[in-house]
Amino acid sequence: MSFTNESEASISSISPVFTRASTTESPLTSPDGSNFDVKDIDSALVDCLVREYDLESICSILIQIAYRAGDMIVAADPSVDDSDTKNNSSDRVTVTDKAVEAMIYESLKAAFPSFDFLGEETFKEGQKLTDAPTFVVDPVDGTLNFIHGFPNVAISLALTIARQPVVGVIYNPFRRDLFTAVKGKGAHLTRFDGRKTALPIKKTPAPLTSLNDCLVAVEWGNQRHGPNWDLRTSVHKKLLSAKDGPDGDGGAMVHSIRSNGSAALDFCYVAAGWFDAFWEAGVWIWDVCAGCVILSEAGGMLASANPGDWSPDLEGRCYFAVRGAPSDGQRKIVEEVWGLMDGKSFTYPVRK
Repeated sequence: MSFTNESEASISSISPVFTRASTTESPLTSPDGSNFDVKDIDSALVDCLVREYDLESICSILIQIAYRAGDMIVAADPSVDDSDTKNNSSDRVTVTDKAVEAMIYESLKAAFPSFDFLGEETFKEGQKLTDAPTFVVDPVDGTLNFIHGFPNVAISLALTIARQPVVGVIYNPFRRDLFTAVKGKGAHLTRFDGRKTALPIKKTPAPLTSLNDCLVAVEWGNQRHGPNWDLRTSVHKKLLSAKDGPDGDGGAMVHSIRSNGSAALDFCYVAAGWFDAFWEAGVWIWDVCAGCVILSEAGGMLASANPGDWSPDLEGRCYFAVRGAPSDGQRKIVEEVWGLMDGKSFTYPVRK
């Protein structure tokens, strides 16, 4: 979706905060330090495009919108909020999801009429992320939590340029935790009392030596049968199982696993260092886009949930987030989990 039905504006006149940035930044890089593969756009041009925008001011606007969305979510009564089934009974959408996205869309349309918009509730089949500046939005990440009154819910707002996330804002209105990041400017957590802390929380993160020492986040998704479900549950069991039990379990015996019902917040918790890793497949770009830049700016690594893929596509639906640590330890954790998959991979239909 694009805001191009409005009159097009130049870079300097879309809004008072949309101006050429005066700072200089290094070319965009992936979490392992290599240049992004941006198909027809080389890294130097991506860097040039990013410099055209006052990303910190855009982030400030996204924060204002997130707070307003949060007020709408907290004010809603999930016990009377009608919900509809999407793919199945575990994939739901509520009136609040739709109302919050409508508010976000109208607010961004007014401020940035030439930017594209990719939102969960207004997504149309065939719509894909393009090189154009695009807001990627999940109005209520954790809809099942919201329906049940469980306060782990987030608004997730991102800006991409040349198909790379450069601004991320994720806000849990119940805990009033605000996670933010701007490419090249670091990631931060702002708490309910206004305290702002750079991420990760530990300024010198501990090395990652083995899955055996890790707290790992997983989710269960809404696809509850078939090869993807079998692979998901198999790996979950191996993560928890003893390494050398009497039955030869051969598991990783992680400290434990956590399932919070919000991929956006799982990314933030890895960026903060509260989780060591988050392994997930089946989610969509709007679930993870803001989290990707928050993770990267906090020194984390993003690989694919599928073995062998160190540079996952933003729309690839398979993600493995690892907290900040020396890179050899990050890669070791990724390879350990890949080793639990017995050469199998998640497969999802390619969007046309």
